[in-house]
Amino acid sequence: MELRFLGKTGVKVSRLAFGCMSFGGDADAHAAAALYGAARDAGINFFDTADVYNEGRSEELLGRLSAGHADEIVVATKAYFPTGADANARGASRYHLVRACEASLRRLGRERVDLFYLHRFDDATDLGETLRAVEDLVRSGKILYPACSNYAAWQVAHALGVAAREGYAPLVAVQPMYNLLKRQAEVELLPMAQALGVAVVTYSPTAGGLLTGKWGAAKRPESGRMTSNAMYQTRYADPAHLVAADGLC
Repeated sequence: MELRFLGKTGVKVSRLAFGCMSFGGDADAHAAAALYGAARDAGINFFDTADVYNEGRSEELLGRLSAGHADEIVVATKAYFPTGADANARGASRYHLVRACEASLRRLGRERVDLFYLHRFDDATDLGETLRAVEDLVRSGKILYPACSNYAAWQVAHALGVAAREGYAPLVAVQPMYNLLKRQAEVELLPMAQALGVAVVTYSPTAGGLLTGKWGAAKRPESGRMTSNAMYQTRYADPAHLVAADGLC
């Protein structure tokens, strides 16, 4: 597996990252172990999870599977979305981010997270508060590199400007949805990332399985993510996507 530098950092990650969103959900402990083993055998050293994936079970499984060789892989997790009923158990406030990071570390069984994504932009919290909270987590050794997911290009550029002005660790990576059906990132986000040296780590590369060759205008599998997951059904519900899948796969 080819290794590449993660943006401007000196960290080398596999060209392909392994997304662990299914761990603890569609993939039980046995299936997750098989998937993790196959990824490692293929040379993947970059694993992506989040605190909200299957109510934290994704992080727990990844932590157990990587126990004993945690320093051989690069682990990314995220925080923003609700992790409980409490009004403050969400968002990108200092209150939530510190608690979310510490909870993720407990589930992962790690002393630090290598890449910590702000899972989306928080319009309700001052960006300075968010970035200072992340900076404090970096300085305390709980985060090595900050990053962002689902940010618009201007939001990334704004965050980088604030970080540079205040002397904070910059966001080193951005994670947009990007595949042959969802190409909005090409308009502004990818050019911005290239110009500013921000790594791009995409998600949903197969459009929830739609671009695997299993789906089409006349092909509807009885099982799979597109069949069981309402989010993916909504995201790719346009019949034109099924027609496109026929032509692309």
